[in-house]
Amino acid sequence: MSENPTAAVLVIGNEILSGRTQDTNSRTIAGFLAPFGVILREIRVVGDFEDEIIAALNALRSRYSYVFTTGGIGPTHDDITADAVAKAFGVGIDCHPEALAALSARFANPADFNPMRQRMARIPDGASLIANPVSAAPGFQIGNVFVLAGVPSIMRAMLEDVAARLARGRVIVSVTVAAAVAEGAIAAGLAAIQATHASVAIGSYPVYRSDGYGVQLVARGFESAAVEHVVGELFALLKAAGGAPQRL
Repeated sequence: MSENPTAAVLVIGNEILSGRTQDTNSRTIAGFLAPFGVILREIRVVGDFEDEIIAALNALRSRYSYVFTTGGIGPTHDDITADAVAKAFGVGIDCHPEALAALSARFANPADFNPMRQRMARIPDGASLIANPVSAAPGFQIGNVFVLAGVPSIMRAMLEDVAARLARGRVIVSVTVAAAVAEGAIAAGLAAIQATHASVAIGSYPVYRSDGYGVQLVARGFESAAVEHVVGELFALLKAAGGAPQRL
């Protein structure tokens, strides 16, 4: 699967690390990327510290085809993502005329468009805007980095403007099989199946239910026929262990 474009998500915000806010954006981005054949390889979380954002961003953007950042582009003092991204790329940052116009249009009283709100129009030099149909405050793309809002509904809306900018790869076929079988009972057989089907990645995920142990097995690969062959072997393995496998 290495020939496909790859991606990482950099989640930015002290509220994530403190446990106050749950990150749902990473899952949304993973689901968004899958139909394009872009494989999400890594998710990192950093706090609102400029040096840490810069270090993480530079590491990720050199390793993957794309990096998606979420959070830290609002109007408050701790929204420092745009400045950190500009420093990571070694460019200046200033208010973008198009972003200023879009934001100012939302305020009937010009006085309400105060300097802190104007901060949301600050975009690194050379970046292109990512449209925000929800609240107008744009995200932006610079190089292979997409800088998105942290609010999930806004982040999802911004992804619509990102789709056309992505390279496509081969779409991965994924099938999940589940049964009320303990994972340890099938571990050896599962290893044997994986050893003879290198083109299909097999994942095993235990499930703890009120009626006992269960397992979900996920087969993933580029070729439908190869995946389906493995699924057949997984059904047989689960049946031999006393389970009644179901395709989810």
